[in-house]
Amino acid sequence: MPKRIVKRPEKREPENQEQGGDLGPTPERLQHGPVEAMPRAIADSLGRLSRPYRAVDTLQIMERRGSITPAMRQAGEDFRARFTVAQLDPLRALDTAHLRIAELGPSPDQAAPGPRIEAARTTVWQAIQAVGGIGSPAGSCLWHVLGWQRNLREWALEQGWSGRRVSPEAASGILIAALGALESHRMRQ
Repeated sequence: MPKRIVKRPEKREPENQEQGGDLGPTPERLQHGPVEAMPRAIADSLGRLSRPYRAVDTLQIMERRGSITPAMRQAGEDFRARFTVAQLDPLRALDTAHLRIAELGPSPDQAAPGPRIEAARTTVWQAIQAVGGIGSPAGSCLWHVLGWQRNLREWALEQGWSGRRVSPEAASGILIAALGALESHRMRQ
């Protein structure tokens, strides 16, 4: 009996973004929270169209549900932007442009943060004080959820006042109250 030769079908490579294929977010990315398609494509640094997806944050979700007003969301976004400028986040990458090899101490030009950073730190501190201070539930919520951009549920499970855990529902209420106080603080300035 003659041997039969079976030709395997050619493997099809997935279409890449340049060919117009839409790959979407990876399963690994989807594990970290909701992602939605942007209304239109955006260009990357080389001018090519990039994947039109973005992460949906806590403030967007709360505004869509009607829990907070657009002004409260804007107050939260402004706080987050100032927090970023103030460089108060705990994780930092090594800045290879300023490597100091064989120096025993900080260089004189790098001793203190610049005036822009200091102004942002002052604004963040004033906002935290306006909602009750860093030790208050509202201040802690702003710092961790909006500043460090942690998940509201994670913050609620890790925080405790008077020996009791904060439920996710109570945490949502704390954030809503903090955003309301933050909005009124912003209006007074």
